[in-house]
Amino acid sequence: MTERTTLPGRTERRARSGVGLVFLTNGLVYANLLPRFPQIKDDLGLSNAQLGVAVAAMPFGALLAGLTAGALIARFRSSRVASFGMAAIAAGVVLVAFAPSWGLFAAAMFLVGAADAVVDVAQNAHGLRVQRRYGRSILNSFHALWSVGAVAGGIMGSAAAGIAMPLALHLGLSSLLSVLIAVSVHPLLLPGPEGTERDGDTERVRDTERAGDDADRPAPRRPWAGLGLRTVLLLGVFGVIANSGTVVEDSGATWAAVYLQGLGAAAAVAGLGFVALQGCQFVGRLVGDRMVDRFGQRAVARAGGALVLVGMGSALAFPSVPTTVAGFGAAGFGVATLVPAAMTAADRLPGLAPGTGLTVVTWLMRVGFLASPPVVGVIADATELRVGLLVVPLAGLVVLLVAGVLAPRPRRG
Repeated sequence: MTERTTLPGRTERRARSGVGLVFLTNGLVYANLLPRFPQIKDDLGLSNAQLGVAVAAMPFGALLAGLTAGALIARFRSSRVASFGMAAIAAGVVLVAFAPSWGLFAAAMFLVGAADAVVDVAQNAHGLRVQRRYGRSILNSFHALWSVGAVAGGIMGSAAAGIAMPLALHLGLSSLLSVLIAVSVHPLLLPGPEGTERDGDTERVRDTERAGDDADRPAPRRPWAGLGLRTVLLLGVFGVIANSGTVVEDSGATWAAVYLQGLGAAAAVAGLGFVALQGCQFVGRLVGDRMVDRFGQRAVARAGGALVLVGMGSALAFPSVPTTVAGFGAAGFGVATLVPAAMTAADRLPGLAPGTGLTVVTWLMRVGFLASPPVVGVIADATELRVGLLVVPLAGLVVLLVAGVLAPRPRRG
């Protein structure tokens, strides 16, 4: 594959800044809610099972709404869906604060998940448009900014809970801030219809923009046109790669603290497994674009899969608190580029309307988020959590086996 590198102009630099702020805001808005779950549980008198089912309404809503993202992007453009769609996520988060019962709490979480699924596809679709303008990998940097937003939102939520700020006031202010940022950056995003950059002729694209936003608009295509057997199989494999990353992420978020406490770690230390995974994943995303440009998506994914397999496999084979924290850290670094790699590959599939491949892979990724916790829990109940966590090195092995479908090292042209 020959990759053409063009010098980004003012339009591209502005769009990159805008997309980065959309990603950051997307991480910020929902993360504010997470530290308030204990209060919500107490206020509504929920059991652990009721809380878990209500929270699970979020990925369920994402599954139902996720496949509509391609059609919405084709109709309204990724820039509008990504920025203005943040208001729907914020509305769901605010409704959580006013939910008087378990049912309405679950309904609000359903809305959050449904809106987030659509915005997630749109922001990645627009990020890929900007990436094509740059002629090199930049998508990992957007996901790194999402991690920054999630950490910032978690800190904001923890601080609000610590000072006992009223839930409605806290979520109202944080959601308003998120919407204002997302909407205000819309003018920075790329003009023109989806798919404008797919031929790689950046100068022609810029001439079109100067002629007018709607000039040379291509005829719209049905979102599912061109979905042949080979394309379906490739999308399935890309979904497997993305799910391998989400299984590792979810295992650290859901089970790391529980497993470490079982190894004798104190409560303060038990949280370091998740911190190590997120921290190393953030570092991996910061350097991921440079690694992909130099070595290609295929080689980077294979190296990441091997790191997950060896790192977490060794931690489970020789269980201790230090080796487990290190294992989760290695796994986080290993999967840092997997989801962006799968999204980029799906978006490049020929014959599909813009956003369709990305929509399918993102939807498949939501299946992984929904299925992973109960699968590990069932295995752990039948045996032990150490056995259940074997899904992490297994995910690394799967990536090693299927990463050949990703793009090799680019040849500079």
